[in-house]
Amino acid sequence: MNMNRAAHLALTCALLVGVAPAPMLAADAAKPAKAAAYKAPRNAFGQPDISGYWSNATLTPESRNPSLGNRAVFTPEEVAKQENAVVQEVEDGNKPIDPTVAPSVGGDLKPGTRPEFAAAGGAVGGYDRGWLDPGNYVMRVNGEPRTSFLTTPNGQVPPRKAGAPPAPRGFFGGGGPRGSGADFENRSLGERCILSFGRNAGPPMFPNGFYNNNYQILQTPDSVVIQVEMVHDIRVIKLNGTHRTDGVRPWMGDSIGHWEGDTLVVETTNIPQRQSYRGSWEHLTVTERFTRSAKDRLHYAFTIDDPSLYDKPWGGEYEFSPLNGVIYEYACHEGNYALPGILAGARADEEAADAAKAAAAAKAAADAAAASAPKPRSKG
Repeated sequence: MNMNRAAHLALTCALLVGVAPAPMLAADAAKPAKAAAYKAPRNAFGQPDISGYWSNATLTPESRNPSLGNRAVFTPEEVAKQENAVVQEVEDGNKPIDPTVAPSVGGDLKPGTRPEFAAAGGAVGGYDRGWLDPGNYVMRVNGEPRTSFLTTPNGQVPPRKAGAPPAPRGFFGGGGPRGSGADFENRSLGERCILSFGRNAGPPMFPNGFYNNNYQILQTPDSVVIQVEMVHDIRVIKLNGTHRTDGVRPWMGDSIGHWEGDTLVVETTNIPQRQSYRGSWEHLTVTERFTRSAKDRLHYAFTIDDPSLYDKPWGGEYEFSPLNGVIYEYACHEGNYALPGILAGARADEEAADAAKAAAAAKAAADAAAASAPKPRSKG
C-alpha cells in the first residue's frame, strides 16, 4: 500500500466513524514500565511519531503458564529452549512428505496442537509450522523476556467478583456454539471475514497465535488510524473527542485518544457484545497506552476495567517491534469456500435427518395399519 493510498484510507475511515468522549486516565496497572530516557521523534504535526509498520508476533502467551507461579521473567536457558524449539519445528515442518504414507490414526497430533484442532482430527491437511508465523521469539519488555502479557501477580485473569455471571463457554469469536451450522451468523466473526481471528484488532490488541500479526499506524492532526493486517480491519482513534451517546456500538468499540507527553492514551467504550473480551462488554472500558520507547520498540499497555465483573482494574503490557516490510491487502472473502461448505453440510445433515424421520414415520404408520387390519379367519 503506497502512502497516498494509506493517507486516503485514513481520512476516509475517520469520516466514517462517529464522533466519540472525554478520556479517563489509564489505571496504574497498565502504565508503561519505566524505560531508559528516550525522546520520541516528532512528526509534521508536532506529535510523538509512533507511525510505521509494526508486529506483535511472539511466543509469549496472554496468560502465564500456571506452573510458573508469580515468575514474570524467563531465565536465559528457558528462553533459549523455547526459541531453539521453534527453529526445529520449522525445519521439521519443511521436510518433504511421502504422499504414499497415510497419516497416523486420529491425525498428526503434533506437540502444541490446539484443542479444537485435535478434536477435529488433528493436523491432517492443516498448515505445519513452516507455513505459519506466530512468532519466533519470547516477548521482551524493557529487555526482560516475559512469561505473559498480563501483569497481575500470577499472570492470570483475576477471578470474577461474587455474584458476577461466569465467563461464557462454548462460543468462539463472537459466533454461536462450536460446530453450529444453523445460520451464518452463528459462525465466528473471523470465519465471516468481519474481524480478525483472535483479538488482533482489539481492544485490547493481541497476536492471534498463527499468522498476520502485523499493523500499520497512521497519524493525522485529529486521528490515529491502525490498520490491522488480519482481515483488513481499520481502527480509527479520534483525538480529543467525546464518546458517542447514540447507543451505537461499532466494531472495535468507540475509541477516543489524547497525548500525555510521549504517550498516546486511548479509552474505548461501547464495545459490541459479539466482540466481548472474556464475556465483558456492556460495562467494559479498555484503556491503552502507546509509547515509542526506542527507535525500534513501541511499548503497549492495556487496562481492563469492568466494575460489574471485577473488583478492580487489571491489565498487562508488551512491545511491538518493527515489521520488515509493508502490509498488503488481506483477501478473506475471496476463495472463502469453507463457510458455504459448512452451511451446505449442515443443510445436508438436516435433509438426511428429515428423510430419516419421514421414513420412520412411514414405517410406524405401515406397522400400525398392519396391526389393525382384520386378520383372516382360520379354516375349521
